[in-house]
Amino acid sequence: MQRNFPVLQNKNALPLLEKDLTDKIIDAAIEVHRVLGPGLLESAYQACIEHESRLRSISFERLVDLPLNYKGIKLDARYVIDLIYDRRVIVELKAVDRVIPVHEAQLLTYMKLIGIHLGLLINFNVPVLKDGIYRRVL
Repeated sequence: MQRNFPVLQNKNALPLLEKDLTDKIIDAAIEVHRVLGPGLLESAYQACIEHESRLRSISFERLVDLPLNYKGIKLDARYVIDLIYDRRVIVELKAVDRVIPVHEAQLLTYMKLIGIHLGLLINFNVPVLKDGIYRRVL
């Protein structure tokens, strides 16, 4: 999986407002990682990034159920999105040895199903957090 952090903006990039939002989310995640470091469970990082986001007044929804419909049938698949910021950015958190393609596929599928075109995959189990941040756009 190709890393794409830091992200350089070009003339076809997302509006600055969305870049500002992702920068704030990433800054909050970096602060959590700076304080805690790698090695904890995903649930601990989830609670801490939620707290850090509240401290920074970044609006978000947590553990959002993802409805799954297939050809008119609503499936009870119990998919849950970790965080949605300002209804514009999906954030999936991980605390794994390495990010594998299925993690990225999960984020991209969630983005497609819910209709949000910007997502961050953040793996906290790395020595330097910038190496665990993946930004994806549909």
